[in-house]
Amino acid sequence: MSVAIRVIPCLDVAGGRVVKGVNFLNLRDAGDPVELAARYAQQGADELTFLDVTATVDDRGTTYDMVQRTAEQVFIPLTVGGGVRSVDDVAKLLSVGADKVGVNSAAIARPELIGEIADRFGSQVLVLSLDVKRSDRQPSGFAVTTHGGSREADLDALAWCREVAARGAGELLVNSMDADGTLAGFDLDLIGQVRELVQVPVIASGGAGKLEHFAPAVAAGADAVLAASVFHDGTFTVGEVKQAIAEAGYEVRT
Repeated sequence: MSVAIRVIPCLDVAGGRVVKGVNFLNLRDAGDPVELAARYAQQGADELTFLDVTATVDDRGTTYDMVQRTAEQVFIPLTVGGGVRSVDDVAKLLSVGADKVGVNSAAIARPELIGEIADRFGSQVLVLSLDVKRSDRQPSGFAVTTHGGSREADLDALAWCREVAARGAGELLVNSMDADGTLAGFDLDLIGQVRELVQVPVIASGGAGKLEHFAPAVAAGADAVLAASVFHDGTFTVGEVKQAIAEAGYEVRT
């Protein structure tokens, strides 16, 4: 049975506003998160992902009020990440309307957190987010970064993908820092290598700039494609991305 490819707009949030940069730098204002979420839901987004990109760096929790206001207006699955450090953080996010929770830096600091979340809430709630960059210091050529991409961990990205899937992560959101915001296309090599290692769904992130970039990411092994700038800037709509994927021969949700 084939599974429809999901199209997921990503809203990177800082200071209560959606922001976007290149390679995680030079962030610019991209709008109100609740307004953008409603727009993308109307366009046919399958899910939405909110990432509070400064929560870990600022050592604080994510913005619960924003999540609640969004959930009250938008009725598609909502994943929220940034500053999630404990099962209690997950419980609070779920209580204000999140459907899934993204975890990154906290899982690297304490991998046991992955199993704790999966055991309490189910693997389907946990999206393990990885900000990956190419590095000749790791066997696979890919390293994991933390704190919004500002710190490179001494951790091989592909080995980490295998470990987090085994520990109970329900999905992997694999973001290429090298491609992020460049609009030059997804890192197909990275997506393909992750796909070979894990059985859980893989969300491809980082680099989408043209409609023709999405189908190759699916061909490389992505179960879902995530993008930000091209939606925020109105380059094209969610519906146009779905049409491009469908025209390449893949099933999408209508």
